[in-house]
Amino acid sequence: MIKRSHIRQFLAVVDAGSFTRAAQQIRVTQPALSTGVADLERLVGAPLFIRNRRQIRLTESGGRFLPIARDLERGFRSADGFGRAEESDRPVLKLGTIRSVPGEFFQGIAAMLSRDFALEIGENSESELRAAVHAGRLNMALLPLRSGERDPNVVPLYEEPMVMFVAADHPLAGQGEVSPEELAPETMIARRSCEFLDATSRFFTRHRVRPRFALRSESDERCLRMVAAGVGITTAPASLAIDGIVSIKVRGYDFRRELGLLADPAWLAQPDMEQRFARALPAIQRAAAQWQEAKVDG
Repeated sequence: MIKRSHIRQFLAVVDAGSFTRAAQQIRVTQPALSTGVADLERLVGAPLFIRNRRQIRLTESGGRFLPIARDLERGFRSADGFGRAEESDRPVLKLGTIRSVPGEFFQGIAAMLSRDFALEIGENSESELRAAVHAGRLNMALLPLRSGERDPNVVPLYEEPMVMFVAADHPLAGQGEVSPEELAPETMIARRSCEFLDATSRFFTRHRVRPRFALRSESDERCLRMVAAGVGITTAPASLAIDGIVSIKVRGYDFRRELGLLADPAWLAQPDMEQRFARALPAIQRAAAQWQEAKVDG
């Protein structure tokens, strides 16, 4: 008999693209995951994955089974929330977010949504959030949108540049723009939550800037506080500015991000959910416009 664990394991491999990452995401050992997928293949009577050293991809049978598995998982999740939905006049909204969303901005979004929903909030990377929304594990996620990403399930919020932050009393603080080479003597602080971390590393390497790092941290607040303390400099979205630091433009460093909400279309298609979200949306969009004007453009 096919169990929910079989469906969960199958979808984890599909979304992660590898058995190793899938096992980490659903917190099982890789041998247990491999055994579970093999059991599912035996039960459906067909191989679901083509396995080789370079990639994992679906067989023809796996492709046909995928929509069935997603429907089953959504059914399981609806059953899980059935009792809770009856107990509360606010249905659960499983909301994911990247870690680098400014706390003040996220506070406003959460406050507006919590009027109509009981929130369950999780943090993860963009790719993992997208996979979770696609699989129905999250109802919605606040994340960077891809270039030109526009469809009924996407709500753009605000756009901002990536800048270099230095302490307010740093010798470069008075300069509007610097070349990458001018930063070669500087000590850097690496924001591990940065969406452009790899691209930033390649940018400076291309300009032969190989700095010393004083700190590598998942905490944006800690990184920016250390910039204010004069420990080092760092790149970050413009809206993350705090007292004691100023932004400078680095010539050629033109990365920008657009934050938005990505919703699971199956969740959004439910009449009650769509109506509740539609009530909150105008206020969310106004707050985003005000945030951009005050924190980015201002």
